[in-house]
Amino acid sequence: MKWSRFISVLRARDREFLRDRSALAWNVIFPLLIIFGFAFAFTGDQLTQYKVGVVNQTDDAQLDFYRSEYIQFIPIVVADKNSAIDKVKRHQLDMLLDAKERRYWVNDSSPSGYMIEKVLSGSGGAGYQKQLVQGKQIRYVDWLIPGVLGMNMMFSALFGVGYVVVRYRKNGVLKRLKATPLSALEFLSAQVVSRLWLIMVITTAVFIGCDLLIGFAMHGSYVNLFIVYVLGAFSMISMGLIVAARVKSEEMAGGLLNMLSWPMMFLSGVWFSLEGLHPWVQKMALIFPLTHITHAARGIMLDGVGLLAILPNLVSLLVMSVIFLLLGVLLFRWE
Repeated sequence: MKWSRFISVLRARDREFLRDRSALAWNVIFPLLIIFGFAFAFTGDQLTQYKVGVVNQTDDAQLDFYRSEYIQFIPIVVADKNSAIDKVKRHQLDMLLDAKERRYWVNDSSPSGYMIEKVLSGSGGAGYQKQLVQGKQIRYVDWLIPGVLGMNMMFSALFGVGYVVVRYRKNGVLKRLKATPLSALEFLSAQVVSRLWLIMVITTAVFIGCDLLIGFAMHGSYVNLFIVYVLGAFSMISMGLIVAARVKSEEMAGGLLNMLSWPMMFLSGVWFSLEGLHPWVQKMALIFPLTHITHAARGIMLDGVGLLAILPNLVSLLVMSVIFLLLGVLLFRWE
């Protein structure tokens, strides 16, 4: 690999993107519109469905509470009990109930928790011991931002690499490049690096702008968050290379990229929590890089966790990146 050729292609791709003002503006405006829209729509609103986490769930026929309407009961394993208590503190769960120990946890500043407590008391749970917790509510927009940033990276990475390379192939640009000393590794590396730094600059700008205008929760390390998004962007770009490897039609490329991006967007926990969904849906979501990006970013921003706590997500992203990159390089054809 000759660095002079790599740098030449990198500069050419950077200039091409920066001169496309409409694409550059859309990469910034699109996530801002989503975040501002949801911030406005959900300000002061309360969800009509209550969420109750249940540890050591039993089939107690005497407890009518389990048959209450408008309450979603979410099974919680014993090992995740402390994490569930933290969710009660942040108003992400309205109540945590331990059926075996006959105790429940509610947030003393949660109106939903107050109502659920009354329902429990009047439906066979009067003998349960009350445990009060305190904590500031996490707004929906706070919960939403990590996923929206990851989703914007997904679209920018997939379409910014996959669609562009296919257009090069259709327009004959790759055919002309093949006649030069430029190798496939040099060309693809330049595309990856160009898109990676552009994505991180745009994501950083959107992050700072949203924080200044809206203000959102950030309890962890900015460095750790940056690492998550860099690795996530690299994984998404590598996925886009697979589509770009051989497809010749822009229409075909657009269809394949939409087939990848839309299921990923809706099944990766960007818009709603995967808790309470069918187990096979939760397991299927783990095959998407966006799931690991969103989970890791939320852990850092909302829970303040370190890299060790999100290590499984980072390892998954790294493994996916290597697999996608190798497949993209091996399948790549100039024509």
